[in-house]
Amino acid sequence: ESHWENKEGDLGEHSELGDFFRKTYGPTGTFNARPFEGGHSWAGARPEFRVIGYDAHGVAAHMGLLRRFIRVGDADLLVAELGLWGVRPDLEGLGLNHSIRVMYPVLQQLGVPFAFGAVRHALYKLVGRLCRNGLGTIVAGVRVRSTLSDVYLNLPPTRTEDVLVVVFPIGRPMSEWPSGTLIERNGPELRNSLTISGQCPEAALGPQAST
Repeated sequence: ESHWENKEGDLGEHSELGDFFRKTYGPTGTFNARPFEGGHSWAGARPEFRVIGYDAHGVAAHMGLLRRFIRVGDADLLVAELGLWGVRPDLEGLGLNHSIRVMYPVLQQLGVPFAFGAVRHALYKLVGRLCRNGLGTIVAGVRVRSTLSDVYLNLPPTRTEDVLVVVFPIGRPMSEWPSGTLIERNGPELRNSLTISGQCPEAALGPQAST
């Protein structure tokens, strides 16, 4: 039996999430798992809300949310960025679909006009299932610029990526999403899972914020 919940976590739960992310992101490279050492349960920007799926083996899946103002072309826009997507490697199925559906009532409660996420182009088919179900829209030809979460003397302070942008209309129709080929995050990214999908079949959601 599995359940999903949105709640404030204590130190032990953050440590458990950090272990989950290290195991989930580790197959994509040691560099991707390193930020979650020492009990850290986020990398880059810190999520404001979390949806966490559990089963008999512990944390099964996770999705984070952060409200922020981004700039799309020439327009400033309040959005809820979705990131820190991850599903335990031993699970298979439609974890991204399910976690978005569980998160949707929270997005409506927050009253944001749009939610958006950015993933690698390799996940086009997975994300495409969300769009076929009418939850989101893939916006092509858009790059995303983020601030690096740490300062490196040998690197510029920002990074621009060619990624797959997915927009979820919440309080406004998709027709009101601004046009533009560059999204300015105005901060570090809410880092996303790169390779894993999965399923946690039963859902229950509460309104509390996570820190």
